[in-house]
Amino acid sequence: MRAFALALLEADTLEGKLRLPPGEITDADPGAPLFVKGPIRPANLRHDPVNKVKVPSLAGMPDANQRARILHALANHELQAAELFAWAVLAFPDSPADFRRGCLGILAEEQKHCRLYIERLETLGHRFGDFGVTAHFWRKVAHMRTPLQFLCEVGLTLENANLDFAQEHADAAREAGDAGTAAVLEVVHADETRHVAFAWTWFQHFKPDEQDDWTAYNTNVRRPHGGPDRARGATFDADARREAGIAEAFIAKLAATSPTRPGGASR
Repeated sequence: MRAFALALLEADTLEGKLRLPPGEITDADPGAPLFVKGPIRPANLRHDPVNKVKVPSLAGMPDANQRARILHALANHELQAAELFAWAVLAFPDSPADFRRGCLGILAEEQKHCRLYIERLETLGHRFGDFGVTAHFWRKVAHMRTPLQFLCEVGLTLENANLDFAQEHADAAREAGDAGTAAVLEVVHADETRHVAFAWTWFQHFKPDEQDDWTAYNTNVRRPHGGPDRARGATFDADARREAGIAEAFIAKLAATSPTRPGGASR
């Protein structure tokens, strides 16, 4: 498992990034903790160092050119997510075997999502790598040193927010007449619900017994890239969060939080 995770992070081709975990994989020698600062990427998918990449808002979905840029950004989000779960396999070798195997399973689904977005992108005449990409998700790794921090920053922030974003994007694509893209986003939404369920289950395992859920979550995220205002969208899918097993008190506090964009502006 360690060798596979390292190979994914060091791959300099898209094929290497999207190579699925082998059916039979051992975890007998997880090694020492390895906190990788960032991934190696193919030349056309290297992160923009000064964050000049701009992604159209949902209002651009009816325009095929803007929709292509949206899909390109979504594919990069999924690739970053796959890389971050590989990062977790390397960073937390002493975590429970079931947690590590769960991370590997989610990694494979993030790869699937990336491929699905790439296929939709190609129907619009573009390839993955035609536009610039950001390292937004990778900004979180500098301070993540425990499985609990990883779960709060990735599962309960990024993936939690995607319960709203995926549905918002699916609705916008459907209204734009792109049923194929809407169908892909519905798949992502369903998978993401299970990913959040995984995060919530292991969050309960790792969090201190003396802390309530909301306190434990807020203690283990770092602003401005993490926190409850980044863990939801402009809409709020409470039912998906209930399906994921999140406690009602936590859902209520999150629903009462005003969502913000990466730059800090309100959504």
